[in-house]
Amino acid sequence: MSDKVALNWINGEWVDSPKHSKSIDPATGNEIGTFADATLENAKEAIRVAKKTFYESDWRVNRRLRAQVLNEMADRFEENAEKLIQILMLENGKVRDEAEFEFSLVVPKIRFYAAVAMTQYGRAMETQPGKFSQVLTEPMGVAGIIAPWNSPIILMIRSLVPALAAGCTAVIKLPAQTSQVNYAINEVFASIKSLPKGVINQMTESGNDVAAELIESPDVPTVSFTGSTRTGTILMRNGADQLKRLGFELGGKTPMIVLNDADMEKTIPVLVKALTTFAGQFCMTGSRILLQSGIAEEWKKRLAEEFKNVKVGPASDKDSFMGPLIDKDNVERVDKIVEKAISEGAKVLERGGPIKEGELAKGAFYKPCLLEVFDNSMEIVQEETFGPVATVQVFDTLEEGAKLANDNKYGLSASVWSNDVDRPWQMVREIDAGTVWINDWAIINDEFEEGGYKMSGLGRLNGLTSIIDFVEHKHIYHNSGVMEGSTKKFEGQEGKLR
Repeated sequence: MSDKVALNWINGEWVDSPKHSKSIDPATGNEIGTFADATLENAKEAIRVAKKTFYESDWRVNRRLRAQVLNEMADRFEENAEKLIQILMLENGKVRDEAEFEFSLVVPKIRFYAAVAMTQYGRAMETQPGKFSQVLTEPMGVAGIIAPWNSPIILMIRSLVPALAAGCTAVIKLPAQTSQVNYAINEVFASIKSLPKGVINQMTESGNDVAAELIESPDVPTVSFTGSTRTGTILMRNGADQLKRLGFELGGKTPMIVLNDADMEKTIPVLVKALTTFAGQFCMTGSRILLQSGIAEEWKKRLAEEFKNVKVGPASDKDSFMGPLIDKDNVERVDKIVEKAISEGAKVLERGGPIKEGELAKGAFYKPCLLEVFDNSMEIVQEETFGPVATVQVFDTLEEGAKLANDNKYGLSASVWSNDVDRPWQMVREIDAGTVWINDWAIINDEFEEGGYKMSGLGRLNGLTSIIDFVEHKHIYHNSGVMEGSTKKFEGQEGKLR
C-alpha cells in the first residue's frame, strides 16, 4: 500500500481536495492507496483555468506547438510503459497481456493526432471572378472528457488527443475505481515540458459533481463521454439547455456471427477471448454468439468446454487467462442477471459464476458463463451485461442471421466468421453496426473511425472525423471585385470571355 495520496492535476499543479477515498485491488479487496476525491470547486477551478488558457495563450492557433506537445506526450508515455502496465494489472485487474494490449493502443494514437494537428486544413474556392469563399475550422474552447474505469488510459486518450489536436483545452473526469492509474497518467502529463499550464486538467471523482459541471457549465461547449447508454441519455438531457456538442461511445452487445463454413480451430479461441478480455467489461465484448444451424451442436459443446477451462485468477499469477471484475458489487450484479435469464428459460451450457471458495473468494472473480437462449427479447440478449456471460442463438439462413444480429438497440460492433470470400460481405451490408470485423475481433485502427449505430453512440472517435466533435466551421466570404477595365469580362454563369 502506498502512503502517497493520488492528487489531481489542475493548471500544471498538484491539487488536493478535502475528501480522501480508498483505492482497492479487485483481486484481493485490499486497500492499495488513497486519492484526493475531486469536488465541485475543483471542477469549477479547472474549467476556469482551461478557459483562460484557451483565450489568453496561443494554444488554439499554434498547430506547431500542439504537434510538439503531442509528440512529447507520446515519448513520455512510452518511457512509462512498464509502470502503467503494472498499475493497470494491480488496480484494474487486467492480466498482463490485456494490460499490454490496452497500453499498445496509446502511443500510436497520440502520434497519429500529432500529425493531424499539422495537416488539418480548411477549404477555399473562387465561386465567381473576384468572389472568394473559404472555410476555417476553429477549436470550440474547453472540451470536457469523461472516461470509464474499464480501460482508463486508452479511452481517456482516445477523446483527449483529437481535442488537443483541434486546439481545445481539456478538463478530464476519471473514475474512482482507477484512481492510482489516473495519478500515474497525471505524472506523465506533469513530465511534458512543452505542455502549457492549463491545457490539460484531470481529476478523479467517486461521485458525479465534476461530471455534472462539465455537462451543465456554459464554459464547456463540447463533451466527449465513454460509458453506459443509460448515463449517456441522462447527459444528453442535462446538456440540452446549453445546446452542448456531445460525442458519445456507449454500450454494445456485439454479435459474433458464425457461418457453417467457419474454421473452428481459428474461430473458437477468438470467441473465448472476445468474452473474457477485461473479464467481459468491454463495450465490444463478444457476448452474443450466433451459430448457423449446420454447425450449432458441435460448436456449443466445444464452446462450453473452452469456457469451463478458462483459468481465472489475479494478474500476479502469470498463468491467469482472465482477471477479476472491477469489484464484488459487479459480481453480484452479473450473477443476478444470469439467474434471471435461467428462470426465464435460458438453457445452461456452462454455468460459471462467482468463485466462493479459496483465496480467490476474497476478490471479485467470476467464471465465464454460457447460456443458450430461444427468445431474443430476453433482457440478457437485449441489455449489456458487462461481464463474462455469453448467449448462444441458432439461425438458418444469412438473412435470418442478419435480422437476429440487428434485433437489438445497440449497434457498436459485430463480427462475421466464414471461409467464403463473398458471404461475409453480403452480411456486412445488412448489419447495423459502426464496426464489422470479418474473421477477427477488436481490431481498431487510429486511421479509421470508431463509433456506434442506434443506442451505441453519437459521432465518431479515431480517424479524421473525430475532430468534428471539437471544432466549429467558419465560412468567410470576400468580394474583392475585378480590376476596372479588365479585358476578361464575366457574362453570366457560363463564364464566357469577350
